[in-house]
Amino acid sequence: MSKAFTKENDDAEEEPASDRAAPAAAVRNLITPAGLDRLRTELNELRRVERPKVVETVAWAASNGDRSENGDYIYGKRRLRQIDARIHFLGERLKIAEPVDPAKQKNRDQVFFGATVTYADDGGKTGTVRIVGIDEAGEGEDVSWISPIARALMRARVGDSVRIETPAGARSITVQSIQYPD
Repeated sequence: MSKAFTKENDDAEEEPASDRAAPAAAVRNLITPAGLDRLRTELNELRRVERPKVVETVAWAASNGDRSENGDYIYGKRRLRQIDARIHFLGERLKIAEPVDPAKQKNRDQVFFGATVTYADDGGKTGTVRIVGIDEAGEGEDVSWISPIARALMRARVGDSVRIETPAGARSITVQSIQYPD
């Protein structure tokens, strides 16, 4: 096959699915103030520190001549595309971000965004989840407010039992405590 019809990065890995933004109208982008700060910090770090370093490396590698077999140049260009994609993704997510401060929640006896909920399942096992924004979920006990467990827990009170649909089947959990940050 002619090189004219191949991508420069045929062997490149596909971008992670987390870097693909959901359509803005499809899902609200609720986020805690701490999560908003983390996204802004990451965006600033990419723009002001990491991208300029990679651009410098690519410029140096390009000045060395033959680019077709220049590993620094090829890797640098790939990394630059990844950084630019992440910058774009973060910019889009920040545009539609709706900060919600859980510390200002007035009704603290019900589960809402930002609550930390301790629960027990049918077998007596306990677990804890903190309901956060889509961009914050996945770290420890943090779950997205659109996850099945968070959706089931919304508006529940201590002592309420809720039903959660999981891939393994439906299960029931009972809310033991609800906490909000001060």
